[in-house]
Amino acid sequence: MHKRIEIDKKIFQEAVKFYGAVFSIPPLASKIYAYLLFDYDKVGITFDEFVEVFCASKSSVSTSITLLLNAELIVDHNKMDERKRYFFINDGYKKLRFEKIVQKMKDELKLLDDLDHFKKKNDEVEGDDEKMEAYKALLNKNIINIQESLNKL
Repeated sequence: MHKRIEIDKKIFQEAVKFYGAVFSIPPLASKIYAYLLFDYDKVGITFDEFVEVFCASKSSVSTSITLLLNAELIVDHNKMDERKRYFFINDGYKKLRFEKIVQKMKDELKLLDDLDHFKKKNDEVEGDDEKMEAYKALLNKNIINIQESLNKL
């Protein structure tokens, strides 16, 4: 068995709270994700280690790991000479996460444009909503900025 990773309890608790809210995941799944953040050397954490570290049932750990794998937040690997699976943070998820954010902003822009066209078609009064135009400009600017940064990842 390899050496257990060292964590900072305060940072760990903050990460559990933050990622639980950001990813809308249950507490144990958030703890597993936060714990994996401290695996700097990418040695991987085994299923049994999660059970031991969190004093959780095997079924609870299994459910949480499955949820994290399905959400693509973590990945698993088997080492050549072992049957054990090792779990890691999915480094590709950061890019995936921002691609989803960009898609949501594009979807919102399309919806706002559709509403705007509908309003103009059914309304004789021609008056642009300055705040709405500023909001749409902000969405467009952020889409461009995020996409430029994603191209560098």
